[in-house]
Amino acid sequence: VGVVGLRMRNAVGTSLLVITVNSVAALATRAATVQQLDWAVVGPFVGAAVLGAWDAKRLAAKVTGDTLQRIFAGVLLAVAAFMLIDALL
Repeated sequence: VGVVGLRMRNAVGTSLLVITVNSVAALATRAATVQQLDWAVVGPFVGAAVLGAWDAKRLAAKVTGDTLQRIFAGVLLAVAAFMLIDALL
């Protein structure tokens, strides 16, 4: 957003696309290395991702770009704090 000058909605969409492509590539690579995927483990993650994306799309239509940017910054700070705590413990 800051460096390239993208709007926050475009940045979020681009980020989600990159995450999706990365996840599909990782799943395909993993599927090629094992006899069979344990869908009891994989299935809930896929379901949660699909439902989360669907719900996020609905929410994004109602939230301004500035609010999305603040939420994103808050989530990044929370993840950084958890990683710091985990590294120190």
